[in-house]
Amino acid sequence: MLITRNRPDSNAGPAEWFTGSVFIDPISAPPAPSRVRFNSVHFTPGARTHWHTHPLGQTIHVVEGVGRAQRVGGAVETISAGTTVYFEPGENHWHGAAPQTFMTHLVVQETDESGTDVVWGEPVTDAEYGA
Repeated sequence: MLITRNRPDSNAGPAEWFTGSVFIDPISAPPAPSRVRFNSVHFTPGARTHWHTHPLGQTIHVVEGVGRAQRVGGAVETISAGTTVYFEPGENHWHGAAPQTFMTHLVVQETDESGTDVVWGEPVTDAEYGA
């Protein structure tokens, strides 16, 4: 059993991955052979990820606020507290807060054999975000 009582500091999300102010709180990254990662991600109003994919998929669960999510070719979807979204492996997508509200979601994703859990793409344009 591994009990972690001290949480690491919140990290500002890098501009190479996000538009707007985003903060990431690592929850758990168990030692090998586990490849699962858990994070809590806090988005300020209008903040969002860039387009990205996950080699083994990703699950997000909204715990606070209202947000948006979209996959390539799909409509922009509203997500709110209590909503769970699963993105298929390799599915190009983005997610973030709605324009006037904060949004926090939990993230569960797994690294592949090379240690990759996300492949980042281009920023989501304002037109894409507002669609």
